[in-house]
Amino acid sequence: MTKQTIWKKSAISSLALLMLAGGATSAFADGGKGKGDHDDDKRDRDDDKYEVTWKFEDEKELKWALEYIMRLSSKGVFTGYTDGTFKPNQKISRIETLVAAVRLMGLRAQAESSAEMSTDLQFKDGDKIERKYPWAVGYVSVALENDLFAETETEVKPEENATRLWSTILLIKALKLEDEAKALNNTKLDFKDAKEIPAGSVGYVALALQKGIITGYEDKNGKTFRPNQPVTRAELAALLDRTDTEMPDHDAQAIAGKLKASAAAGQITVVKADNSEVVLNLDANVFIYRDDKKAAVSELKAGDEVLVRTYQNRVVFIEVTKTAPVVTALDKTGTINSLAYDANDSEKITMISIQWIENGTVVGSSYNVDANVSYNGNKDLLRIGQFVQLKGENLTVKEIRFL
Repeated sequence: MTKQTIWKKSAISSLALLMLAGGATSAFADGGKGKGDHDDDKRDRDDDKYEVTWKFEDEKELKWALEYIMRLSSKGVFTGYTDGTFKPNQKISRIETLVAAVRLMGLRAQAESSAEMSTDLQFKDGDKIERKYPWAVGYVSVALENDLFAETETEVKPEENATRLWSTILLIKALKLEDEAKALNNTKLDFKDAKEIPAGSVGYVALALQKGIITGYEDKNGKTFRPNQPVTRAELAALLDRTDTEMPDHDAQAIAGKLKASAAAGQITVVKADNSEVVLNLDANVFIYRDDKKAAVSELKAGDEVLVRTYQNRVVFIEVTKTAPVVTALDKTGTINSLAYDANDSEKITMISIQWIENGTVVGSSYNVDANVSYNGNKDLLRIGQFVQLKGENLTVKEIRFL
């Protein structure tokens, strides 16, 4: 039976959105501090049902990774555990990384087909894969067909930690850029530990650096790459995201602006900096981050400043970068005690003070007056001693009613 390897846009996850707007933390330099997608032999192949519920304690520390993780988990490229957790700081194994890379390529359906799942793996540890990781047999087979393994590799080594260098090479191969990488093998890498990177791998690192998939560390005594350092699940999410921006038919947007109104009918309207408006449909699994925690759609407020990530014209992530000011209604009735006018416009009132009786005591307060304040009567009635009702919000008068 002939097996065809194709790119499938419909299967490429929405993890590709992050780097479009810039400012995201580098994949490894500022990542989390470190089981995987699957509970080894206990894994249920229908892992799309494992929704992440954020049970880890250091959510705020890992804010940088939330966007990556949620898109990956919501689209089935990188999922959570059976208990609903994601374990972002957990070191990730080679088999988990390999599975994620194959899914990123849009080849999940092929990898889970009966033809691929029944492959007789020719690796030295092939029997171990078939015995302990039967769900991964098809993924290993597809990875081999797509040159994700080096010609000299004789073992999959599923339980070994995925390192920075190994992951970098894997993802460059997933992009089908091996020839381009090899052409850069004589590149001089500006890392203090560059000699720890095998000569035949230098081009992969150089290309990944060029494309912004990975960066180095700014250490005390110089910049390092740390090729043998294990990768955490959160860090791999960031790596996958950067890789996906290079995939064919990349389709994503990053939109910044202010919410015109609260979400309604599965949509939001965002007013951008140029005052143009865009109406966006919300994905059923949209993840919202507001006030440093996961929030419900109903918690979005008109006036919230947001960074919105979309995939195939649906919003999959919303970060509220600045919450809308709390609106406190103003409704006070009393007698005008004093008035203040604009120094350059004697007709324009800027502040009004009123007083009233409360529990037998005369009390009062002063309020700013909105530049577009309205009146329900003759403005000439505005004078000391006039009985008025002031209406507005946040201690600013927007309407003056004469009583």
